[in-house]
Amino acid sequence: MAFPPQYEPLPTVDKANDDVEKYLPKSKEPRIIRRFLTLFVIMFAACAAARTAYSRGFWTTCFGPQRTKATLARLPSHYTLPSGDKIPSVALGVWQAAKGEVGNAVKTALQAGYRHIDGAWIYRNEAEVGQALKESAVAREDLWLTSKLWNNFHAPEDIEPVLDQSLSMLGTDYLDLYLIHWPVAFKKEGNNILDEDLTADPYPTWKKLEEMVDKGKVKNIGISNFNIRRIQNLTANPLKYQPAVNQVELNFWNPQPELLKWSKENGLLLEAYSPLGSNKQVGETLAVPEVKDIACKLGITPAQVIISWHVQRGTVVLPKSVTASRIIENYDVFEIPQEDFEKLEAVATAHPPQRVVNPSEGWGLPFDVFDGE
Repeated sequence: MAFPPQYEPLPTVDKANDDVEKYLPKSKEPRIIRRFLTLFVIMFAACAAARTAYSRGFWTTCFGPQRTKATLARLPSHYTLPSGDKIPSVALGVWQAAKGEVGNAVKTALQAGYRHIDGAWIYRNEAEVGQALKESAVAREDLWLTSKLWNNFHAPEDIEPVLDQSLSMLGTDYLDLYLIHWPVAFKKEGNNILDEDLTADPYPTWKKLEEMVDKGKVKNIGISNFNIRRIQNLTANPLKYQPAVNQVELNFWNPQPELLKWSKENGLLLEAYSPLGSNKQVGETLAVPEVKDIACKLGITPAQVIISWHVQRGTVVLPKSVTASRIIENYDVFEIPQEDFEKLEAVATAHPPQRVVNPSEGWGLPFDVFDGE
């Protein structure tokens, strides 16, 4: 008679006692515990993946007629600046991209079709960005590189040296766009010591930037985080080159319709940083019912709806990510039907603005950077 392995007959008494245990029935309890733990880990991982997928809009239940990407019109890939240069409408932003990650993000973006990289001296990752650009073998004339002048270097004598640092780290002879990062000037030495003169009057800083254009080190110059009052304060001077763009926090929770309208009327292109929202706002943005409904209708993701909405508003959009799938996803923009576009605009402007990026208090300023809005 054959026995199952765990129930084979016990040995005779003349066998050594220490041989007996290996023939005794094996306890199933440890095996059951291991199986339970394995099942728990698998379920936990699956739930985490599902939550991420849902937050990005991949598992949204859709009802009614749907379109596919192939049937959607493409939005403009470039805008023309006053200089005649064409700036790509979608860029990879590298703010808060950690060292060791930003290089791969840049390479992924370039492989996906991006040609616009938005960086800054203060991001502390320009050297890694430059190395990634070098390894990508994309021709320099096919790239659009943006950097920004930090607050401590607004004094005219400090501008060219810090610009040269950025050029060296990026491995290029010129920038396509150089922005005044904030309408606030600090003394070069010290910790956020306000330079009241250059903050009140940025014209000397701007004149030096115009000189950088004439030297060929920069092709276009612009501003960032300027409100209308501060723009008018600058442009009241006799400028040789008008600001090409104004890069600001622009998203579903801070849509800034007045600034957008004024900028269009005055020939100033807006760039949108934090386009999906700042910090925890991203998940809230992608979960807005109208956004999800339009995503279902068009056969695209909620993130693509929002990024497309930005471009359709007439702004350059700067989504940032170091995740390959999201970098690729964010590059695809599609024309939203006018009815749906107006619905998004109405929902976005129906609530009070919720600005997140405001360093005034953290810098110890005696005023709000955005006062007068």
